[in-house]
Amino acid sequence: MHQPIPGSVNAIESLRQAGHRVLFVTNNSFSVVSDQENALAKIGIDAHNDVVTSSQAAGSLLRKGDRVLLGGGPGAVEAIENAGAILAGRSDDHTQADIQKSAKKADEQIDEQFDVVMVGYHATFDYRGLTRLSHAVRNGARLIATNDDATYPTPHGLIPGGGSILAAVAAASGVEPVIAGKPHRPMADLVRQVLGVSDLSQAWMVGDRPSTDGLFAQTVRCKFAQVLTGISSAADARGDASNSAVDNSYVFADLATFAKMIIGS
Repeated sequence: MHQPIPGSVNAIESLRQAGHRVLFVTNNSFSVVSDQENALAKIGIDAHNDVVTSSQAAGSLLRKGDRVLLGGGPGAVEAIENAGAILAGRSDDHTQADIQKSAKKADEQIDEQFDVVMVGYHATFDYRGLTRLSHAVRNGARLIATNDDATYPTPHGLIPGGGSILAAVAAASGVEPVIAGKPHRPMADLVRQVLGVSDLSQAWMVGDRPSTDGLFAQTVRCKFAQVLTGISSAADARGDASNSAVDNSYVFADLATFAKMIIGS
């Protein structure tokens, strides 16, 4: 079960009471939006209509009627359907217990035609899936990725993220992907659309990864508040002080400290 960082729930509430809109921008492409909203609700944060995911950003790049081959999870399925595109195949079909296919049928699938290959985190990624995804890209499908995070943090440590899967597909197909999530432009465009604001120069991006959240702040052209309650340490923050990716940035111990500064200013 997700556990809130001490002081974070009250910090969100105090920011909202002070009149600030709080948006949760995540590269978690696996979970559907309602599950992510519910996870926040369980720790006391109402996030209905305030969650923006990398799967949604990838979905914004789809055209209605696109035939999509997916290597990804339920969140990506949701985004494909919401975009009016067609989930025409899954790279992990052969791993689904409820789908029975002969070896001949599995081999035939590689010759199907797709408009888009979408790649995100999924624990069922394997060699057969890599073969099918890369073959579709070499046959002309556009390669869209939900995000390029090489790792994903868990309570038990880092595990390979969607970016590691993407690296294999890109290498096998020889094609450079279009990446949707933080810190890339499709996510920035989606955030502006959700907020209904084009100029975010007075907004803050709060996160723990300068390489993702800091660069995203730069893409959105807003200020960056780095917190030390995640993957980055104070030493990392000092090391990034001269990095252009974190220009116009500030370092805070945690979200509560940041909220006090904002409300007091």
